Amino acid sequence: MNMMQRQRIERAFARAQDYDTHAHVQRRAALDLAARIAALPLPPAPRILEIGCGTGHLTEALEAIPALTTDGSERIITDISADMVARCQRKLGEQPGRRFATLDGEFGDASGYGAFDLICSSLAMQWFDDQGAALRRMLGWLAPGGHCLFATLGARSFAEWRAAHEAEGLRAGTIAFLSADELRAILPGHQAEPHRVDVQIEQHRSGLDFVRSLKAIGANTARRQHRPLSPAQLRRVAHNFEAADAAVTYEIVSCHYIRDADATP
Repeated sequence: MNMMQRQRIERAFARAQDYDTHAHVQRRAALDLAARIAALPLPPAPRILEIGCGTGHLTEALEAIPALTTDGSERIITDISADMVARCQRKLGEQPGRRFATLDGEFGDASGYGAFDLICSSLAMQWFDDQGAALRRMLGWLAPGGHCLFATLGARSFAEWRAAHEAEGLRAGTIAFLSADELRAILPGHQAEPHRVDVQIEQHRSGLDFVRSLKAIGANTARRQHRPLSPAQLRRVAHNFEAADAAVTYEIVSCHYIRDADATP
């Protein structure tokens, strides 16, 4: 992903002032991921890095797990958008062991914070250009035996919106995500358990309502070289989408990796 595209994504999330009002799927995904994290055999007073905190759905869910907030624990909470970090910080406030920082999860460097027992991320890594390369770097930030859990969007996400375009001989501007099989092929030797796939359906009032919801959560950045639709094309696409009940799929793939005590990522 070139610098211009990364900046477009960052600006889109910075402008997402109504994120919490529209991020229903994101909230559920964060709660599901937090439940998996709560069951991990983490050491006492764990060191945790969160990538892509957004407005704090996963952050808040993790703060409700007593084992993660014991005396001596440390949580580094990050996002590529300084605006999102600030909003998350305002929501949760300052507490001992909680630090906020701006970090590009794909190309930034978190090694200066020391080794982590857990690295986690909820619905952020699908925006990475190369999730495999980013994951390899993250595993290098883990302490031996450390865990990396993340939820990302799979290729079936927004399938109905793409189909509404294809019916008109058009291609949707939504970014193509990796399939569940492609995600399973990333560093299989470091997978602590099989990836889990959850499909959620979100209902919308209209095609325009769906477009507005993407913009509200900062997920409206188009793929590179996408040409915006004309008003007439957009109306036809919206009609096709509404004729198919104006529902859209979110395919959420949850992944669990571990850095073995005697292995190099």
